[in-house]
Amino acid sequence: MNATSSAADSKGRSDATAGGKKPKANSYPWYSPRVWHGMRFGTWSKLVLQNQCKIHPFKLGLAATATLFSINNSLSYQLQNLIFGKKIREAKIEAPIFILGHWRSGTTLLHELMSSDDRYATPSTIQCFAPCLFLNYGPIIQKYFSFFMPRNRPMDNMTMGWDKPQEDEFAVLNLGKMSPYIRMAFPNNAKPDPDFLDLAAVPEKDREEWLDTLDLFMRMVIVQEKKPLILKSPTHTGRIGELAQRYPDAKFIHIARDPYDVFASTVRLWNTMDEVQSFQFSKDDYREYVFDCFERMYAAYDRGLATVPQDRVCQIRYEDLVADPMAVIGKIYGELGLDGLDKVEPGVRAYAERTKDFRRNRHTMDDATRQEIQRRWRGYFEANGYPLDEV
Repeated sequence: MNATSSAADSKGRSDATAGGKKPKANSYPWYSPRVWHGMRFGTWSKLVLQNQCKIHPFKLGLAATATLFSINNSLSYQLQNLIFGKKIREAKIEAPIFILGHWRSGTTLLHELMSSDDRYATPSTIQCFAPCLFLNYGPIIQKYFSFFMPRNRPMDNMTMGWDKPQEDEFAVLNLGKMSPYIRMAFPNNAKPDPDFLDLAAVPEKDREEWLDTLDLFMRMVIVQEKKPLILKSPTHTGRIGELAQRYPDAKFIHIARDPYDVFASTVRLWNTMDEVQSFQFSKDDYREYVFDCFERMYAAYDRGLATVPQDRVCQIRYEDLVADPMAVIGKIYGELGLDGLDKVEPGVRAYAERTKDFRRNRHTMDDATRQEIQRRWRGYFEANGYPLDEV
């Protein structure tokens, strides 16, 4: 879920985070793809049945299209395995790079900047939303069905497209494994436990199956792209320990952002994503959910980080990346021992120039919310050099 590179624009949208009306999503047409359109029939049916088919009448059309797509996905997945199965099994995962950080911390900005290095591949929207068929039909969809994608994402002004870098978490979800994102389908029902935000809380067998599915998707992308991967999913932040163990040559980049902006923007994120993605009309204001996910994510991150050698991890801040993208990319390449920075520079500077007029959302926040953020996320303030308000 994306962010980009200019300072706040005075014309940006203002969203209340404490009290008032819920923020509204940008226009997202009824015919545009939802996460669930990439599931196979068995995965989709299980999701609906586990939630007692509690679909709002106004959302039955969306559910019907998800059902039709799931049947096609099941058939396409069999064909894809028939044609590419041997290549997928034999594909080698070499030195992946994982971009970590809480939602709305600038992970997508970093992902798009890093995609300037054409020696790497970044999983795209078509690959992540349609893992069951992209090897067969991905190029056709990208060429002839771009009109299905709205111009901007529902939660901000970032552009969308089938070829844009995307979160591999969506692919793992569509391939049938648990994700915190499953909550978006039925937000008024009980949230799954465990939700795989912290893999240490998951039974070993389930944890290994989940990692095997991520591994499968990575090999599928490598078959198509024939390059090492740069992946990003905020949900991976608390999984750094398990990912480092599974991929001993992996590198990690963690991006932090001002905690007040993170909180406000994430509240907006879940409100808008549920408005677009869910089969119910959500009754939650997401404040406590944002606090809880953040705290569990960073407890797991800190625990996992302690097991990873320092030369495999680079820590950066969103504000620095916005101010001087090339300097921060240089820091990443230097600290992680990556070569070819000179080849990346033209792409990074071109991207920064294209997005210089990007308008960030603006948020309002009351003093009580600021104080609660400081109290509950104090460790994040201190670890990443963000000042605490004077009391």
